[in-house]
Amino acid sequence: EQQAENLRKMMLAMVDDIRVVLIKLADRLHNMRTLEHLPPERQQKIARETLEIYAPIAHRLGMGKIRGELEDLGFRYVDAIAYQRVHDAVEARRKAGEAFLSRVESVFRDKLKEAGITATVESRIKRLYSIHKKLQRQHIAVEQVYDLYAMRVITPSVQDCYAVLGIIHNLWRPVPGRIKDFIAMPRPNFYQSLHTSVIAEEGTPFEVQIRTEEMHKMAEEGIAAHWKYKDGPVSAQDEQRLAWLRQVVEWQRDVSDPSEFLSTLKIDLYPEEVYTFTPKGKVVVLPRDSSPIDFAYSVHTEVGHSCVGAKVNGRMVPLRFKLHSGDIVEILTQAGHKPSRDWLAIAKSSRARNKIKHWLNVHQRERAIEIGRKLIEKEARKYRVSLKDIKDEELQKIASDYGAGRPDDLMAGIGYGKYSARQILGRMAPAAGTPLADEEQERAGGLASVVRRVFGGDQNNNAIRVKGHGDLLVYRARCCNPIRGESIVGYVTRGKGVAVHAVSCPNVTNLLYEPERRIDVEWAQDDGAPSAYPVKLTVFCDDRFGMLKQITAVISDTQTNIRNIEARTSNGQANVDIVLDIADLKHLENIVNGVRKIPGVHDVQRLQKI
Repeated sequence: EQQAENLRKMMLAMVDDIRVVLIKLADRLHNMRTLEHLPPERQQKIARETLEIYAPIAHRLGMGKIRGELEDLGFRYVDAIAYQRVHDAVEARRKAGEAFLSRVESVFRDKLKEAGITATVESRIKRLYSIHKKLQRQHIAVEQVYDLYAMRVITPSVQDCYAVLGIIHNLWRPVPGRIKDFIAMPRPNFYQSLHTSVIAEEGTPFEVQIRTEEMHKMAEEGIAAHWKYKDGPVSAQDEQRLAWLRQVVEWQRDVSDPSEFLSTLKIDLYPEEVYTFTPKGKVVVLPRDSSPIDFAYSVHTEVGHSCVGAKVNGRMVPLRFKLHSGDIVEILTQAGHKPSRDWLAIAKSSRARNKIKHWLNVHQRERAIEIGRKLIEKEARKYRVSLKDIKDEELQKIASDYGAGRPDDLMAGIGYGKYSARQILGRMAPAAGTPLADEEQERAGGLASVVRRVFGGDQNNNAIRVKGHGDLLVYRARCCNPIRGESIVGYVTRGKGVAVHAVSCPNVTNLLYEPERRIDVEWAQDDGAPSAYPVKLTVFCDDRFGMLKQITAVISDTQTNIRNIEARTSNGQANVDIVLDIADLKHLENIVNGVRKIPGVHDVQRLQKI
């Protein structure tokens, strides 16, 4: 929580002065270069923060050189096993790869000379983190990555860029769907370049990037390019880059929970976007996997609130439809229509999510405050207490003691069932008498008694404990199935007790718009009794003889029960789904690390839902 609050303050300070951004990024790069001197826990924390916050900021400000180094350094500490696997695979191909690039570069230079074009030609093997993300996303082996090798061509003019593209396509066969014109349509961080992937005569694919000298400078240094010189002018692009960062932080200013601020900020910093269009041709850039709901809120808040449907490329689509680059989107609205809580499971952009949460919070919070006041008034009547005698300062102190901030927050907490009306009344009027006899059964009020009345007693997950409440119904949420050792958070449901989610569960973000219903939970002390949680893993691997035997052997060596196993194969690749009985997080990590070491295994992922 404190970590999130510190990052929040830093982000708010950064947008007021670009020098703060540059100093913070330079400081983080220095920290990452000297990270080996810190304990492993600190290394993990700083490296993860770098990958999730600092590297994406560098990307969005066009600072490609710093971003690349931050990503590779962060990757090395966050997932050392995957880092070593990718590193070894690349190094095994480095000598042959460099020889290949030298050959194609020589052929290409001759063609440039024939065409009378002066250009700088560079070749390289892609960065490790970039390769790793592609392997994860596509579940493929290193050999199947199209752009493991890359050539960069820097020309004197934009006209030469397109001429060079023609020469390349005459020399080598282009890969369909891999030509991207970021000169005509720059990325949101103003990156400009032509990208194409081609296949050389021997069948080896490689990527080519073509750009001018100015484009190259901006791609490498971004907003820092014009800030090297004290008296240098600030370009319009630099101002727009900084304006983007300011806008992102402005959207977050009203988010009171630091963890929610951080969660939604990561969405905006996520480097992959889709480029969509309004019917009038205006470009709308959204996060990958965005829906028409995200598009609607990017147009206007009221358009988002009143959205009832959408047409994509002239065809009606559901609101959960995933938009793709090039889609033309028309939003259908209806006066009086309001957002649904279900939209939070669909929306991807922080703007849309924050607007939906704000609307839900305002309207449902008003209802919760009303219910809370009625409950406290009802309890006061039982104990013959006059609420008019309670001073505002006393009520404010009680609210602060419960961590509610304001009296209205306290009432909302009672309405949601987070606080007991009887306990709050006891703080308001410690000298209250005995309750009316007719209402003896109702006097307990509060969350614990409600749960006991509804569920009748002892149903519980004894491995998890609600802080401050020893007798609440607790159950593991099915959407994430947390296991012992994972960080967890409780959520007070309506009539079902306390649902316990892993902090990393995607649904936790959706629940943050009702902070009054969050409750602190923790794993109970391990009593030594054997316990196991069903966990589902998917192994992405080569389809070869003996693979299944090796996977099950690794699992058996850890004395782990296999509940179910299924395999699917296609084009020489296999996906193996396994349900295991897992004791705790450490047990799970040992199995995953062991399976990942098997030759031919590309990745192992845990499926939250079984």
